[in-house]
Amino acid sequence: MEQAEKRQRGRPRAFSPSPDAGPVQSLDRALRILAIVAQASGLSLSEIADQSGIAAATAYRMLTTLEAHGMVEFDRTEQLWSIGVETYRMGSAFLRGRKIVDRARVVMQDLMEKTGETANLGLAEDDCVVFVSQVETHQAIRAFFRPGTRTAFHASGIGKAVLSHMDPERVAVLIDRLGLETYTDRTLATLPELMRDLAEARVRGWAVDDEERNLGMRCVAAAVFNEHGEPVGGVSVSGPTVRVTPERLAQIGPVVRDAAAEVTAMIGGRN
Repeated sequence: MEQAEKRQRGRPRAFSPSPDAGPVQSLDRALRILAIVAQASGLSLSEIADQSGIAAATAYRMLTTLEAHGMVEFDRTEQLWSIGVETYRMGSAFLRGRKIVDRARVVMQDLMEKTGETANLGLAEDDCVVFVSQVETHQAIRAFFRPGTRTAFHASGIGKAVLSHMDPERVAVLIDRLGLETYTDRTLATLPELMRDLAEARVRGWAVDDEERNLGMRCVAAAVFNEHGEPVGGVSVSGPTVRVTPERLAQIGPVVRDAAAEVTAMIGGRN
Protein backbone atom coordinates (compact mmCIF):
# COMPACT_ATOMS: atom_id res chain seq x y z
CA MET A 1 0.00 0.00 0.00
CA GLU A 2 2.77 2.41 0.96
CA GLN A 3 4.53 1.68 -2.32
CA ALA A 4 1.38 2.43 -4.32
CA GLU A 5 0.86 5.75 -2.56
CA LYS A 6 4.30 7.10 -3.34
CA ARG A 7 4.30 10.30 -5.38
CA GLN A 8 5.68 10.20 -8.90
CA ARG A 9 9.24 11.28 -9.48
CA GLY A 10 10.13 14.75 -10.76
CA ARG A 11 11.58 13.26 -13.96
CA PRO A 12 11.26 9.99 -15.88
CA ARG A 13 12.96 7.05 -14.20
CA ALA A 14 15.13 6.33 -17.23
CA PHE A 15 16.02 9.97 -17.86
CA SER A 16 19.77 10.51 -18.13
CA PRO A 17 20.62 13.87 -19.70
CA SER A 18 23.79 14.10 -21.72
CA PRO A 19 26.38 16.62 -20.50
CA ASP A 20 25.82 18.85 -23.53
CA ALA A 21 22.01 18.80 -23.33
CA GLY A 22 20.81 22.40 -23.46
CA PRO A 23 17.55 24.09 -22.48
CA VAL A 24 14.37 23.87 -24.54
CA GLN A 25 14.93 26.82 -26.85
CA SER A 26 11.35 28.03 -27.14
CA LEU A 27 10.84 27.85 -23.37
CA ASP A 28 14.14 29.59 -22.77
CA ARG A 29 13.10 32.43 -25.09
CA ALA A 30 9.66 32.75 -23.53
CA LEU A 31 11.15 32.98 -20.03
CA ARG A 32 13.63 35.58 -21.27
CA ILE A 33 10.73 37.65 -22.58
CA LEU A 34 8.80 37.22 -19.35
CA ALA A 35 11.78 38.46 -17.32
CA ILE A 36 12.14 41.52 -19.56
CA VAL A 37 8.45 42.40 -19.27
CA ALA A 38 8.55 41.92 -15.49
CA GLN A 39 11.31 44.51 -15.11
CA ALA A 40 9.36 47.30 -16.82
CA SER A 41 6.05 49.08 -16.34
CA GLY A 42 5.00 48.56 -19.95
CA LEU A 43 6.89 47.75 -23.15
CA SER A 44 6.04 47.82 -26.82
CA LEU A 45 6.59 44.79 -29.02
CA SER A 46 9.59 46.40 -30.71
CA GLU A 47 11.18 47.19 -27.32
CA ILE A 48 10.72 43.60 -26.19
CA ALA A 49 12.15 42.28 -29.45
CA ASP A 50 15.17 44.59 -29.21
CA GLN A 51 15.91 43.75 -25.57
CA SER A 52 15.47 40.01 -26.00
CA GLY A 53 17.22 39.69 -29.35
CA ILE A 54 14.21 37.74 -30.65
CA ALA A 55 12.49 38.55 -33.93
CA ALA A 56 9.31 40.59 -33.44
CA ALA A 57 7.06 37.96 -35.07
CA THR A 58 8.44 35.22 -32.81
CA ALA A 59 8.28 37.44 -29.74
CA TYR A 60 4.65 38.26 -30.54
CA ARG A 61 3.67 34.58 -30.73
CA MET A 62 5.32 33.95 -27.37
CA LEU A 63 3.67 36.98 -25.81
CA THR A 64 0.21 35.89 -26.96
CA THR A 65 0.84 32.42 -25.54
CA LEU A 66 1.93 33.93 -22.22
CA GLU A 67 -1.14 36.19 -22.33
CA ALA A 68 -3.42 33.18 -22.74
CA HIS A 69 -2.02 31.83 -19.47
CA GLY A 70 -2.35 35.15 -17.65
CA MET A 71 1.42 35.62 -17.40
CA VAL A 72 1.41 38.91 -19.33
CA GLU A 73 -1.25 41.47 -20.21
CA PHE A 74 -1.69 43.68 -23.27
CA ASP A 75 -3.01 47.23 -23.09
CA ARG A 76 -4.68 47.73 -26.47
CA THR A 77 -4.98 51.49 -25.98
CA GLU A 78 -1.32 52.09 -25.21
CA GLN A 79 -0.14 49.07 -27.23
CA LEU A 80 2.08 48.00 -24.33
CA TRP A 81 2.80 44.64 -22.72
CA SER A 82 3.08 44.29 -18.93
CA ILE A 83 3.32 41.51 -16.38
CA GLY A 84 0.15 39.50 -15.70
CA VAL A 85 -1.70 38.59 -12.55
CA GLU A 86 -0.84 34.89 -12.83
CA THR A 87 2.82 35.64 -12.19
CA TYR A 88 1.77 37.31 -8.94
CA ARG A 89 -0.15 34.21 -7.91
CA MET A 90 2.87 32.04 -8.61
CA GLY A 91 5.13 34.39 -6.68
CA SER A 92 2.71 34.34 -3.77
CA ALA A 93 2.77 30.55 -3.80
CA PHE A 94 6.56 30.66 -3.48
CA LEU A 95 6.33 33.11 -0.59
CA ARG A 96 3.78 30.92 1.20
CA GLY A 97 5.92 27.86 0.72
CA ARG A 98 9.26 29.31 1.67
CA LYS A 99 10.74 28.02 4.90
CA ILE A 100 13.17 30.57 6.20
CA VAL A 101 14.48 28.30 8.96
CA ASP A 102 15.25 25.46 6.56
CA ARG A 103 16.69 27.73 3.90
CA ALA A 104 18.89 29.63 6.36
CA ARG A 105 20.32 26.53 8.05
CA VAL A 106 23.21 26.02 5.64
CA VAL A 107 24.12 29.73 5.85
CA MET A 108 24.10 29.62 9.65
CA GLN A 109 26.29 26.52 9.68
CA ASP A 110 28.78 28.28 7.44
CA LEU A 111 28.61 31.41 9.60
CA MET A 112 29.37 29.41 12.75
CA GLU A 113 32.36 27.77 11.09
CA LYS A 114 33.75 31.07 9.77
CA THR A 115 33.46 32.92 13.08
CA GLY A 116 33.83 30.07 15.57
CA GLU A 117 30.81 31.39 17.46
CA THR A 118 27.14 30.45 17.78
CA ALA A 119 24.95 31.58 14.87
CA ASN A 120 21.34 32.61 15.44
CA LEU A 121 18.26 33.32 13.35
CA GLY A 122 15.55 35.55 14.78
CA LEU A 123 12.27 36.90 13.43
CA ALA A 124 10.68 40.23 14.31
CA GLU A 125 7.25 40.17 15.91
CA ASP A 126 5.12 43.18 16.84
CA ASP A 127 6.76 43.65 20.22
CA CYS A 128 9.98 41.60 20.27
CA VAL A 129 12.42 39.35 18.45
CA VAL A 130 11.84 35.59 18.59
CA PHE A 131 14.82 33.27 18.13
CA VAL A 132 13.77 30.46 15.81
CA SER A 133 17.00 28.62 15.03
CA GLN A 134 20.57 28.28 16.25
CA VAL A 135 23.77 26.53 15.23
CA GLU A 136 25.99 26.19 18.30
CA THR A 137 29.74 26.53 18.30
CA HIS A 138 31.86 23.68 19.60
CA GLN A 139 33.47 25.96 22.20
CA ALA A 140 32.91 24.99 25.84
CA ILE A 141 31.69 28.49 26.73
CA ARG A 142 29.04 29.58 24.25
CA ALA A 143 25.79 31.45 23.81
CA PHE A 144 22.56 29.48 23.90
CA PHE A 145 19.04 30.61 23.01
CA ARG A 146 16.30 28.00 23.05
CA PRO A 147 14.02 28.29 19.96
CA GLY A 148 11.07 30.44 20.95
CA THR A 149 13.15 32.66 23.24
CA ARG A 150 11.89 36.24 23.06
CA THR A 151 14.03 39.33 23.55
CA ALA A 152 13.52 43.08 23.40
CA PHE A 153 14.29 44.99 20.20
CA HIS A 154 16.52 47.55 21.89
CA ALA A 155 18.62 45.03 23.80
CA SER A 156 19.44 42.45 21.13
CA GLY A 157 21.67 42.47 18.07
CA ILE A 158 18.93 41.25 15.73
CA GLY A 159 16.40 43.63 17.23
CA LYS A 160 18.67 46.62 16.71
CA ALA A 161 19.56 45.45 13.20
CA VAL A 162 15.83 45.44 12.39
CA LEU A 163 15.23 48.84 14.00
CA SER A 164 18.19 50.36 12.15
CA HIS A 165 16.36 49.86 8.84
CA MET A 166 13.07 51.35 10.01
CA ASP A 167 12.06 55.00 9.75
CA PRO A 168 13.14 56.89 12.89
CA GLU A 169 9.56 58.08 13.42
CA ARG A 170 8.33 54.50 13.43
CA VAL A 171 11.09 53.48 15.84
CA ALA A 172 10.12 56.31 18.19
CA VAL A 173 6.48 55.22 18.18
CA LEU A 174 7.47 51.59 18.81
CA ILE A 175 9.78 52.49 21.69
CA ASP A 176 7.15 54.79 23.20
CA ARG A 177 4.80 51.81 23.26
CA LEU A 178 7.28 49.17 24.44
CA GLY A 179 9.59 51.19 26.65
CA LEU A 180 13.33 50.71 27.19
CA GLU A 181 13.75 48.19 29.96
CA THR A 182 17.20 48.15 31.53
CA TYR A 183 18.81 44.69 31.68
CA THR A 184 22.42 45.62 32.45
CA ASP A 185 24.32 48.83 33.09
CA ARG A 186 25.18 48.83 29.37
CA THR A 187 21.58 48.75 28.09
CA LEU A 188 20.70 51.76 25.95
CA ALA A 189 17.95 53.16 28.13
CA THR A 190 17.15 56.47 26.40
CA LEU A 191 15.79 57.10 22.92
CA PRO A 192 18.60 59.48 21.84
CA GLU A 193 21.23 56.88 22.82
CA LEU A 194 19.40 54.17 20.92
CA MET A 195 18.89 56.35 17.84
CA ARG A 196 22.61 57.19 17.65
CA ASP A 197 23.47 53.51 17.89
CA LEU A 198 20.93 52.59 15.19
CA ALA A 199 22.28 55.26 12.84
CA GLU A 200 25.79 53.81 13.18
CA ALA A 201 24.46 50.28 12.65
CA ARG A 202 22.65 51.30 9.48
CA VAL A 203 25.81 52.83 7.99
CA ARG A 204 27.89 49.72 8.82
CA GLY A 205 25.22 47.23 7.80
CA TRP A 206 25.40 45.38 11.12
CA ALA A 207 24.43 46.03 14.74
CA VAL A 208 26.09 45.13 18.03
CA ASP A 209 24.59 44.06 21.35
CA ASP A 210 27.50 45.02 23.59
CA GLU A 211 26.55 43.30 26.88
CA GLU A 212 23.23 45.14 26.73
CA ARG A 213 21.11 42.06 27.45
CA ASN A 214 23.56 39.79 29.26
CA LEU A 215 26.85 40.85 30.84
CA GLY A 216 29.81 39.01 29.41
CA MET A 217 28.14 38.35 26.03
CA ARG A 218 28.37 40.22 22.73
CA CYS A 219 26.25 39.75 19.64
CA VAL A 220 26.81 40.95 16.07
CA ALA A 221 23.74 40.96 13.82
CA ALA A 222 22.45 42.00 10.40
CA ALA A 223 18.90 42.29 9.10
CA VAL A 224 17.07 39.93 6.74
CA PHE A 225 14.56 41.56 4.36
CA ASN A 226 11.35 40.42 2.68
CA GLU A 227 10.26 40.95 -0.92
CA HIS A 228 9.18 44.53 -0.08
CA GLY A 229 12.59 45.47 1.30
CA GLU A 230 11.26 45.45 4.87
CA PRO A 231 13.38 44.04 7.72
CA VAL A 232 11.64 40.91 9.01
CA GLY A 233 14.35 39.43 11.19
CA GLY A 234 18.06 38.86 11.23
CA VAL A 235 21.08 36.64 11.49
CA SER A 236 23.55 37.01 14.34
CA VAL A 237 26.68 35.64 15.94
CA SER A 238 26.87 35.52 19.74
CA GLY A 239 29.75 34.73 22.05
CA PRO A 240 31.55 35.65 25.26
CA THR A 241 33.30 39.02 25.35
CA VAL A 242 36.67 37.31 25.89
CA ARG A 243 36.39 35.95 22.32
CA VAL A 244 34.07 38.45 20.65
CA THR A 245 36.36 41.36 21.45
CA PRO A 246 35.93 44.94 20.22
CA GLU A 247 38.87 44.28 17.86
CA ARG A 248 37.09 41.29 16.28
CA LEU A 249 33.87 43.18 15.61
CA ALA A 250 35.24 44.72 12.42
CA GLN A 251 36.11 41.23 11.20
CA ILE A 252 32.88 39.48 12.24
CA GLY A 253 30.47 42.25 11.20
CA PRO A 254 30.92 42.02 7.41
CA VAL A 255 30.73 38.21 7.56
CA VAL A 256 27.40 38.41 9.38
CA ARG A 257 26.15 41.09 6.98
CA ASP A 258 26.98 38.88 3.99
CA ALA A 259 25.24 35.89 5.62
CA ALA A 260 22.07 37.95 6.19
CA ALA A 261 22.16 39.12 2.57
CA GLU A 262 22.41 35.48 1.48
CA VAL A 263 19.36 34.52 3.54
CA THR A 264 17.48 37.53 2.13
CA ALA A 265 18.18 36.32 -1.39
CA MET A 266 17.15 32.76 -0.49
CA ILE A 267 13.67 33.87 0.57
CA GLY A 268 13.14 36.17 -2.40
CA GLY A 269 13.76 39.32 -0.42
CA ARG A 270 15.54 42.50 -1.38
CA ASN A 271 17.39 45.23 0.44
